[in-house]
Amino acid sequence: MSKIKLFCLPYAGGSSIVYYKLKKYLNNFIELYPIELAGRGKRFNETLYNNFNEAVNDIYNIIKSEILNSSYAFFGHSMGAKLIYELINKIREENQNEPEHIFISGSYPTHINNREKILHKLPEDEFLIEVYKFGGMPKEFLENKELITIFSPILRSDYKILETHQYNFNKNKYAFDLTVFGGKEDNEVNISELSEWKNYTNRIFSLYEFDGDHFFINYEMKKIANIINKKLIYY
Repeated sequence: MSKIKLFCLPYAGGSSIVYYKLKKYLNNFIELYPIELAGRGKRFNETLYNNFNEAVNDIYNIIKSEILNSSYAFFGHSMGAKLIYELINKIREENQNEPEHIFISGSYPTHINNREKILHKLPEDEFLIEVYKFGGMPKEFLENKELITIFSPILRSDYKILETHQYNFNKNKYAFDLTVFGGKEDNEVNISELSEWKNYTNRIFSLYEFDGDHFFINYEMKKIANIINKKLIYY
């Protein structure tokens, strides 16, 4: 069976390490490529992005040689899903090889904008409390000044580029399959919004719900990997 590459893009404030646990559950024909964004992980000393397009261009430059004449797929959670959308637009602009499949997790489509608050402009205490409400962050984080000093600028920067970005909408539907994952107790994204992704593809659309809040992927990696294995086995 031929190999297929799976590029994984993290959520706001996240690093490539969040996807390492996927590796032990994925079948051998899937090559895992967790993408490290600037300013975190092994790229901690690099400058954070000034805008969303800068992040997209950076990711494209990382993967462009890997996707040439190769079968590949994308997985992105929350902000990672939004990055995938613009990354595909970039790939089309460059006349590059398009993915075989994309996996969208914990994100409403780009044509929906339901944010009532602009988080990146909030005072520090209020900003951290709002981010904490999404889940995925231990309460101890809010009480650790050293961790806050390190990670708050990354979080705020990610929310800034998300909240100030104007999407480059492409009316041409995808010619590849699209699978969406969501958390049943996610206060950020509901099932109705997740189902709207079906309008983005001419191919097979699938939607799966899991127990948990916005960060259900931290607890459901094995189940998610099993679905990915089944979906990618045909390419």
